[in-house]
Amino acid sequence: MKFAPLAAALAVLVAPAAGVQVVRANSNARAPGTIKTVVTALQTMLDDSKKEGDTETDLYTKFKSYCDDNEKEKTESVESLTKQIGLLENEIQDVQANNGGLSMDVAGLKKDMATNEEARNMAEGMRKKEKEAFDADEADLVAAIDQMKQAVNLLADIGADQSLAASAAHSKFMAGKAGSAAFLKLQTSISKALVAANSFLTPSQHGVVESFLQATEPSGSAGILAVLKAMQETFDSNLVEAKNTEAAAVKANEAYIKTKKEEFDMLKTSFDEKEATMGTNDGEISTKKTQLGDAIQQKADDEDFLAKLEEMCGDKGKDYGTRVELRAGEEAALSKAIAILNSDHAFGAFDKVAATKTGATGAFVQLASATQSSGLGQARRYLQKLAAENKSVRLARIAGLLSLGNPFDGVFKAIDDMKATIEEEAQQDAEQKTWCEDETKTSSESLDEKKSQITELKNTISTLDTTINDPETGLIKMIADDEAKLEQNAQAQKDETEARRLENEDYQKNVANCDEAEVILGKAIKAMNAYYKEKDAEIKEELGGSLLQRRQEPAPPSTWEGDFSGQSEGGNLVIGMLEFILTETEKEEEAAHTTESEAVAAYETSMTALKTEEEDTMNTMANKKKELTEARLSFEEKNEDLEKTEQEKATIETYLERIKPGCDFIAENFATREANRAIETAALDQAATLLKGTPGYTSAQAKEDELKAGECAKACKVNDQKVECKACINESTVPAYCDKHPETVGC
Repeated sequence: MKFAPLAAALAVLVAPAAGVQVVRANSNARAPGTIKTVVTALQTMLDDSKKEGDTETDLYTKFKSYCDDNEKEKTESVESLTKQIGLLENEIQDVQANNGGLSMDVAGLKKDMATNEEARNMAEGMRKKEKEAFDADEADLVAAIDQMKQAVNLLADIGADQSLAASAAHSKFMAGKAGSAAFLKLQTSISKALVAANSFLTPSQHGVVESFLQATEPSGSAGILAVLKAMQETFDSNLVEAKNTEAAAVKANEAYIKTKKEEFDMLKTSFDEKEATMGTNDGEISTKKTQLGDAIQQKADDEDFLAKLEEMCGDKGKDYGTRVELRAGEEAALSKAIAILNSDHAFGAFDKVAATKTGATGAFVQLASATQSSGLGQARRYLQKLAAENKSVRLARIAGLLSLGNPFDGVFKAIDDMKATIEEEAQQDAEQKTWCEDETKTSSESLDEKKSQITELKNTISTLDTTINDPETGLIKMIADDEAKLEQNAQAQKDETEARRLENEDYQKNVANCDEAEVILGKAIKAMNAYYKEKDAEIKEELGGSLLQRRQEPAPPSTWEGDFSGQSEGGNLVIGMLEFILTETEKEEEAAHTTESEAVAAYETSMTALKTEEEDTMNTMANKKKELTEARLSFEEKNEDLEKTEQEKATIETYLERIKPGCDFIAENFATREANRAIETAALDQAATLLKGTPGYTSAQAKEDELKAGECAKACKVNDQKVECKACINESTVPAYCDKHPETVGC
C-alpha cells in the first residue's frame, strides 16, 4: 500500500495520544537531528510524488490529445461519409430514373424509325408503279403519234390538202383512184390511227371520220387530214404533259424521300445518343455503387473506432482522475506532516526529548502493557482471521492499522470509511446487476427484432429475385418475350406488306391486261360493225373480206345487179363472239377490282391489328421495363438493408459477448458478494466493539475527558464536538485536524 510508510510514521508521532509507549528498536544507534532526518525522508517522498504526477500529467496530456484529435477526425469523417452516402444514393436513384425514361424514349424512337422505313418503302413502291404506268402511257402516246404522222404523210402523198382537192385536175386525178386497191389501203391505214383516237374526237370530227371511212373515193381527205393533224397536236401536248407530270412526281418523290431520310437520320442520331447515354449511365451506376459500398464500410469502421476510442479514453480519464485525487491526498498528507514536524512548537517539544533530538530513526515498535495489548491483539487477530477466510482486503487493511498501533480515532474512522465503501460497493453491485439485466434484455429483444428483420428481408429479396429472374414469369423473361413478339410483329407487317405489294402488282397487270383486251376487243367489234350493218348489206367486191361496217345511210348507186351476201353472216357471228368475250373480260376485270378491294380491306384490317398489337406490346414492355428498374432498385436497397441489418445484428451480438463476462460475474456472485459484505460489516462492527472494550481506549477516553476538564476546558466548554475541542485534545492545530477529519463540526 502506498500510504504504509506515512501511516507508520504518523502512528509513532501520535502514539502518546493513544496511550501507547514507544521504545527504539536499536537504542545504541544515536544520531543528531533525528526529526530532521524524518522530515528529509518525507520531503523526498513528496518530491518523488510530484515528479510522478508531472510525468503522468505529460503522458495523459499526450493521450488526451490523441483522443481529441482522433475523435474530431473520425467524427468529421462520419459526418462527411453520411452526407456522401446520401448524395451517392440520390445520384444513383436519379441516374436509374433517367435510364428508365431513356429506355422508353429508345423504344419510341425504334418504333418511329420502323414507321419511317415503312413509309419510304411504300413511297418507293408507289413511285415504281407510277413510273411503270408512265412508261406504258408514254409508249402508247409515242406509238399513236407515230401512227398519226404516218397517216398524215400518206394523205400528204396523195395531195390531200384543200387547194388540191378543189382543183379540177386533182378531182380528175383522184377520180381515177377511187375504188382502187391503193385507196382502200389508205383507208385501212388511216382507220387504225383514227380508231385509237376515236374517244378524243368532237361530234363534227366524228362525222368527218365516218364519212372518210365509208367513202368510196377520197373526196373528204382534206377534212380527215385536218382531224389527224389536230389529233397529232393533242397527242404531242399529252406526251409533253405526261412527261412534265412524271418529272414533277419524280421531284416530289425525291423531296419526300429526302425529307424522310433526314427525319430517319435525326431519329437514328437521337437513338444512338440515348443508347450511348444509357451505357454511360450503367457505368456511372456501377461506379457509384462501388463508391457507396466503400463509403458505407468506411463509415462503419470509423464508427466502430469511435466507440472503442470513447470507451478507452473514458476509462483512461477516470483512472487519471483517480490517480490525481489519490496523489493529491498523499501530497497533502506529506505536506501536513512536514508542516507539523517543522513547526516552532514541534521544534520546542522535540528539542526537549532525547528520542526526537538524538534518537535512532530505525523501525518503531509499539509496545503496550499487557492489558492494552490483549484487547488490540484480540481485535487484530479477529480481523486477520476473517480477512483470510473471506479474502477481504478491507479487513486486512484494518488489521494492519491495528498492528501499526494507530490512534483509536483513526482506526474508528477507517472502520467507518470501510463500512461506507462497503455500502457504496453494494449499491454499485446492485446498479450493475440491474443495468446488466436491463441491457441484456433490451439488447436481446433488439437482436430478436434484427433476426426477424433479416428473415423478412431475405424473403423479400427472394421474391424480388423471382420477380426479376424467374425463367418462366420473371420480368427479364417477359421483356425478352415482348421483344421477340415485336420482332415477329415487325416481320409480319413486312411480310404482309410485301405480299400486298405483289398482289397489287398482279392486280395491276391483270387489270392492264383486261383493259388492253377490252380496247382491242372494242376496236375489233367497232371495226366489224363498221363493215357489217345487217345481213342484207351490200358488200363491195373490192372490199372482199373487209370488216368495215357502213352507216345506215342511203346506199350509194349500185354498180352491180343482184345481191351479194359476202361474209356478213360470219361477220355477225364473229361480232357476237367478240361481244361475249368483251363482256366476260369486263366481268373478269370487275372481279379483279372486287378481289383487290377486299384484299386491300383485309390488308388494312390486318395492319391495323398488327399496329395495335405493336403499340400495346411496346406500352406493356415499357411498363415492364419500368417495373424491372424499380424491382432492381428495390432488390439492391433490400440487399443493402440486409447487409446493414446483419452488421447491426453482429454488433449487438458482439456487445452482448463483451458485457457477458462482467454481467455473468455479477449475476453469479452477487449473493456471495452481498454475504461477504455482511460478514465484513459485522466484523468491522465487532472490531470496533472490541477496541472500545480495551483499557487503551478507556485510558484514551479518560485522558480526553481530563483534557476537556483541564487545559482544553475552554475549547470544549461550549461544544466538545467542535474542531477546536478535538484539535486541543489531540494536541493538534485546527487546520491539521480538519485536514485529517474534514467531517468535524467547524471544519
